[in-house]
Amino acid sequence: MGHDIYGVNKAGKEIAYARFSMGNYNATILYSLLEANKYYAGVSGSGDWSTFSIQQIEKALNKYKQLYKNGDSQNWDLKQILDFIQNCLETAKKEESVKVYFG
Repeated sequence: MGHDIYGVNKAGKEIAYARFSMGNYNATILYSLLEANKYYAGVSGSGDWSTFSIQQIEKALNKYKQLYKNGDSQNWDLKQILDFIQNCLETAKKEESVKVYFG
């Protein structure tokens, strides 16, 4: 078990990925930033999809920057969360939205 969170474009191609083991509490950071706590199912994601607008992803990125303004480049989880959000934002800007799977 664990959290496998995928961002995909409109063609269904994976554009972002974040992985957390089932005991890694840092998974909740990404759920929280995306305001997607309803997809958090404890040891994994709920297995559901959600579509996020450009504004929602920008809001998540802004919250990340406020909370982790001195971002610890040595912290793997914070780096993968930032990479995930930035990749989703890049796609959302091109396609007006991005789909995310919470597995």
